[in-house]
Order: sequence, then structure tokens, then C-alpha cells
Amino acid sequence: MREPGWDATSPYRREHRDGALLVVGDVVTDVVAQYRGPLASGTDTAAAVRTVPGGAGANVACWAAHWGCAEVRLLGRVGADAAAWHERELTASGVRPHLVVDPAAPTGTVICLVDTGASAERTFLTDSGSLRLGPDDWSPSLLDGVAWLHLSGYLFFSESCRALAAVALESARARGVPVSVDPASAGFLTELGVDRFLALAEGIDVLLPSRDEACLLTGLPDTADAAAKLSRHVPLVVVKQGGAGALVAESGTVRHLVPATPAAPVDTTGAGDAFTGAFLAALLSGSGPGEAAAQGCRAGALAVERVGGRPQREMEGPGTVP
Repeated sequence: MREPGWDATSPYRREHRDGALLVVGDVVTDVVAQYRGPLASGTDTAAAVRTVPGGAGANVACWAAHWGCAEVRLLGRVGADAAAWHERELTASGVRPHLVVDPAAPTGTVICLVDTGASAERTFLTDSGSLRLGPDDWSPSLLDGVAWLHLSGYLFFSESCRALAAVALESARARGVPVSVDPASAGFLTELGVDRFLALAEGIDVLLPSRDEACLLTGLPDTADAAAKLSRHVPLVVVKQGGAGALVAESGTVRHLVPATPAAPVDTTGAGDAFTGAFLAALLSGSGPGEAAAQGCRAGALAVERVGGRPQREMEGPGTVP
């Protein structure tokens, strides 16, 4: 049964769900340090430290595959230092990697400082490294057999990646492939500028901001008002609110208030990526936006109950890190 207001003529509702999901975005190495605050300045703070594969784009792809998307592809750029490891990890997660090996820059690294208190809040220290995808890394053939293109918001924060995003978006429009964007970082959005980001993202079909990003993009303090305003410019807006669930807005109106799935947080790294991956997988399977958002909330709850931004794999072992 379709949700109220479910109009099959909208671009993100077309019945061409049997194609692949192509994610374009970042692949990084996450170093997760779990500590119990406050941090002791100038001396030692005891922490549990793990090195795990990450990157918003890569995480979204892995969660989409985990959530049942039949074929998921990822275009990303890595350094030679960790290319083989990242390719193995993505393949083992059910993702078909298209990794460009950067001869000059190492793989990006993110230090994730995770407070092991009740909220498991995290702070990121980001070395973008090989987040240097450019238009030369794109080929229209990447869209062969693709039903959906997802662009990580981190693409909009460097000149070469912006050029790639523009080419990919143009290619998708030419083929009638719907496009979604996750803004990715309120901090980087502030540096880039709201008007510039919205101009770069013009013509997309789905926007998946966090609560902070939605408010920043609109200048409105209320999340529902922000979601409604954004949906006057983007056909479908899904605002991720963490422990408060999600809002789904279309045509200037909030259509769904989706409650969060209860969870016991250990590490909130990648929770938004999990939501996005599961949401896209559900949407591609034919679910309406409200049900897809509920699936996203379930994935987010699973993500915060484990360390790192990727889903748990069956028979997962410690692996070999670079």
C-alpha cells in the first residue's frame, strides 16, 4: 500500500528499481579513540583506539548493500598506502569498488574522538588526504545500469571534487537518473557558504541533511520549518535528527514525523551514513519516503551500538589494517 501523497510520477519514485546504486564520495581510514571525558589537556587520557575503514560515501555504500540493495557501486579515490585494504573491505561488504589510486596523496584519515558517556558524542579531526576526485575520474559509463546516484556532501568542499560533482550531476540528468545529496558537515558548509552549496546542489531530487545542517541551510531555528523550506527547492527532504528520529518534507510541508529506534549508543560515528544507506536501499526497493526513513532510523540505531561507521559483517575478523 502506498503512502498518502505517494505520486509515482515524481523522479525519485519511478519504477526502475532494478538498477544499481552508484555512490560517489570519500573513502578514508578512521582512527576511533573512545575515552571517558573530560580530555586531560597536556597529559594522558586513557582510551580504546581502533583503526577501521570509513568515509561518508563508503559508509553509505556499505549500509545500502547491507540493507539489501542488490548492486551498489562506489567511486572514490585512495592513496597507494591503503588502496588494497580499502578495496578488500568494500568488496567484503558487498560493494563493487571503483577506486582511483592517487599517486601523490595518502588516503584520507579521520581521528574520531568518542566520549563513552551516555550520548557517545564524537568530534572529528579530518585530514582529507586523497579526497581529490576530479572530472577526469568520471566516465558516463559509470552510470550504465544505474538507477540512482548518490553524492557525498564532502565532494562540494574542494575545487576538484566540486568539478566532478557537477559533471556527475549533469550526466545523471541527461540519463534521467535521480540524484541524492547528503550535506555531510555543518562546519564545512559554513566555510563553503550556504548559498554556494545550494547553487551547486540545484536540480537534485533528494536532500538528506542533519538537523544542524538543515537549520544552517535555511537560517531557521526550528527543524520542521527548515525541512519544509528546503522542500520548496528540492522535491524530497529528509532531515536526520539522531535520537529524535527523522522528518520527511515534500512541497513545503512536513509529511512524516518518524520516531527514532531505541538504541544504547557506543559510538555515533557514521550513524547518519547508516540512515542514508538504508533509506536509499528502501526507496529503491519501492518503499515510500516515510517507510524508507523508518528503515533509516533502524539502521542508525544499529550503527551507534558498534564502533566505526560500517555495518557488522558475518564472520567479521580483525583483519589487517594499513
